[in-house]
Amino acid sequence: MFKTDVYSQRREVLCNKMGSGVILLLGNDESPMNYTDNTFHFRQDSSFLYYFGIDFPSIAAIIDVDNQRQIIFGNDYTIDDIVWMGPQPTIMERALQSGISESMPVSGLSGFLKQAGNAGRKIHFLPPYRAENKLKLQSLLNLSPDQINGLASLALVKGVVSQREIKSVEEITEIEKAVDLSVDMHVAAIKMARPGMIEAQIAARVYEVALEQDCNISFPIIATINGQTLHNHSHHNLLKEGDLFLVDAGAESQLHYAGDLSSTFPVSKKFTTIQKEIYQASLMAHEIAVKTIAPGIPFKEVHLAACLSLTNSMKQLGLMKGDENEAVAVGAHALFFPCGTGHMMGLDVHDMEDLGEVWVGYNGEPKSTQFGLKSLRFAKELQPGHVFTIEPGIYFIPELIDKWKAEGKFNEFLNWTEIEKFRNFGGIRNEENFLVTENGYRRLGKEKPKTIEEVESIRNY
Repeated sequence: MFKTDVYSQRREVLCNKMGSGVILLLGNDESPMNYTDNTFHFRQDSSFLYYFGIDFPSIAAIIDVDNQRQIIFGNDYTIDDIVWMGPQPTIMERALQSGISESMPVSGLSGFLKQAGNAGRKIHFLPPYRAENKLKLQSLLNLSPDQINGLASLALVKGVVSQREIKSVEEITEIEKAVDLSVDMHVAAIKMARPGMIEAQIAARVYEVALEQDCNISFPIIATINGQTLHNHSHHNLLKEGDLFLVDAGAESQLHYAGDLSSTFPVSKKFTTIQKEIYQASLMAHEIAVKTIAPGIPFKEVHLAACLSLTNSMKQLGLMKGDENEAVAVGAHALFFPCGTGHMMGLDVHDMEDLGEVWVGYNGEPKSTQFGLKSLRFAKELQPGHVFTIEPGIYFIPELIDKWKAEGKFNEFLNWTEIEKFRNFGGIRNEENFLVTENGYRRLGKEKPKTIEEVESIRNY
């Protein structure tokens, strides 16, 4: 946990934003894999961690804004629990660490909420993303399942987003720990990969680097020769000479802050000539996106700068034609780049997306429906304290190529004869994490091997 006053101050700010009512925040429960006592790795709800820091299952909290009262609800371990799990701090002890002086058993939560509801008081809760918390809200607030998301408090969503999106000094320090460890994970993969291995061996080594520092991964590891599949989580393919290998992996610090990096490298000792050309095009888009970062600039402009760079490169390689700005405006470049340039990052690897992309990334403004641009998760004006990824890529997706070619889509911008030569190329991206400062930006964490020369220098097996 951070120091107690960090959590007290966060809750005070939230109370000032909300003004009145009762704020209900639910922690997460243990989640069984196949029977009750065999559980997945426990991960506390990120907003609960942000305001309370209590990393323990099956607890909830009330912030009574009107009466300046804060309560942690949870059950202490019984002797039967201690036999299996060992001694644990009491719920009261955990509450005090968070700066809260009142605790109650979980059974007291329904009574408190019923009394507040009978008094006509507004009960604010966040939209649940886990089924068990949806069921709890159904029971606690006497709601039908189809009412719950619609009755989640928009005021609370906005209040939480406005706080969590601006990272404090303590948070940035923690994120950098995660990013530094993430760099170690990627360097291990780049050094290790050899023809004849299977993807799972690389993924296992990447995971090991996090685990041996008593940390975890911030999302399931992507380690694949099929880089054109954006979220490829299978690890059964054999690595061969001439393949490209893409790793997208990040560490989660002990306080649950995320790192998120991507690397692409040759399975052979060196990139081929054509791999170098596509890699350099991707890297150029990355660097141009980075140089566009500044406070007051909408992140959508950062994204479009990357798109225009990629379009220029594809035109130079003979895969695109026509006016570059017109091609980007209509989305023709999305054949090669069908996703966004980045997303916010913090306690979640895609920070706060459980609260709704339209609020986290767009301040409530509608998202584009254009293919490619609709997948941009973050578009709003950059502020000092924003932390996000930069990760433009170039992807040759055979199924998308076939579909657009058959439809005659963007024939005025796409050179299908040349594109066909790349249908089995795969995909490339580099990804780094950035902080907006008062005067510009800075990359978080230590430097990851990224240039062709840097990558090849540690592929020298």
